[in-house]
Amino acid sequence: MTALAELATLIRSKNAGPFVLTFDILFKDEKKYRRVRDSGVLSKELFAKLYNCPVDIVRFFVCDNAMGFKFSIPRPTFQGEVGDPDLHGGQQNTPLMFVDIP
Repeated sequence: MTALAELATLIRSKNAGPFVLTFDILFKDEKKYRRVRDSGVLSKELFAKLYNCPVDIVRFFVCDNAMGFKFSIPRPTFQGEVGDPDLHGGQQNTPLMFVDIP
């Protein structure tokens, strides 16, 4: 098993407007990308579990031509709302970094 952070070139989160968070996982190495893609570990179900949200609100994209994955979910707290712990959405990627890939 290898942590996703050891295989991916970039794992990031950011706002996609004030109401949506989006997550990107990108690779420079095609072999590592295929390993992750073919493992089937990254999925709407895993993302929903990591971010404690319903599966049906997770948008998940596999982008072979960019060697990457994209997840998007509604922000649990709107950007700038009282109690928003991360105004730019840039600190939400940590749980993804520790996902084990066979």
